[in-house]
Amino acid sequence: MCPIVLGIDPGLHRTGYAVVEYKNKDPHLKEAGVLTTKETDALQLRLKSIYDGIQEVIEEFHPDLMVVENLYSHFSHPLTSVVMGHARGIIFLCAADHKLPITCYAATRIKKSITGNGRATKMQVQKSIKSIMRLDNLPEPPDVADAIAVALCHLEAGR
Repeated sequence: MCPIVLGIDPGLHRTGYAVVEYKNKDPHLKEAGVLTTKETDALQLRLKSIYDGIQEVIEEFHPDLMVVENLYSHFSHPLTSVVMGHARGIIFLCAADHKLPITCYAATRIKKSITGNGRATKMQVQKSIKSIMRLDNLPEPPDVADAIAVALCHLEAGR
């Protein structure tokens, strides 16, 4: 059986997700997208929207595990980590609802595994994902590329 991995790039405004499966030792992208919330909506509505979206993806694709980018926030923007923590908490709740194991990786490790450079730009990640996954176009928005990269990082770590 091929592992199906759900990669998540968490965010309150945009949460990228990607469902990746290894077939014949090659990664196969089953689905990728972004869940968006309205900045004008109340926090609880935005979190519910993320919850519903991730639940839908899990119920459609039945992944074997979830891989989530670790929380990182610069000391000059502490609110960012609090806001991201809300989104990550909802995503972890979805995994718990479906008894999915979760693995987390730092952004620098993800970027290094995909581009060879832990400090790669969003564009470098997008170009690498386009090449690795043999896509016709760059994955847009960058959150989608990041979610694919998260899933691929885990699949590569397990090889």
